[in-house]
Amino acid sequence: MQLKIKFISLFILLAFYGIAQDSIRIRKEPHRRGTSQPSNFSWDKVYVGGNVGLQFGTVTFMELSPLAGYRINDKVSAGVGVTYQYYHYQDRMYDISTNVYGGRVFGRYMFTENIFGHGEYEYLNLEAFDFFPSRRVDVGSLLAGVGYIQHISRNSGIVAMLLYNFTESTYTPYTNPIIRIGLNIGL
Repeated sequence: MQLKIKFISLFILLAFYGIAQDSIRIRKEPHRRGTSQPSNFSWDKVYVGGNVGLQFGTVTFMELSPLAGYRINDKVSAGVGVTYQYYHYQDRMYDISTNVYGGRVFGRYMFTENIFGHGEYEYLNLEAFDFFPSRRVDVGSLLAGVGYIQHISRNSGIVAMLLYNFTESTYTPYTNPIIRIGLNIGL
């Protein structure tokens, strides 16, 4: 438990360090009287992407998890995403299907050009089959880990992440470690 707390604390400190560096740079720029301050927003810093998953057979699984992020500076980015999953299991005894939906907020800190730390809070609503009839439950998960981006162009790349769920529960839909592979496309 203490290792989990130390890891989360270190990740949060590194993220705030990167944000603090950017805000110091902004404050040092002189403001001229009579001129409007230009917005720091740039579409070049926006990226979209996410994950798509498909599996067919006794277990049918489909996932669509788009995301949108913004590079705050060269090291730090943050964003949001939504998740939809369809799960169907069928054999001689069971025929179960369900829909899972929710969203997430995330932050990333680039250690090198290709390696980054990733932390996110994910909220999902899913069907629990522990009582008859089944019921829907809300599941919140705090995920953190490392990732690698293989750049395709200056603003786009294929992303692979190895994450750990620090708040795993009975209803968490996946087990540790969590492997995600997706795509980021810069605008």
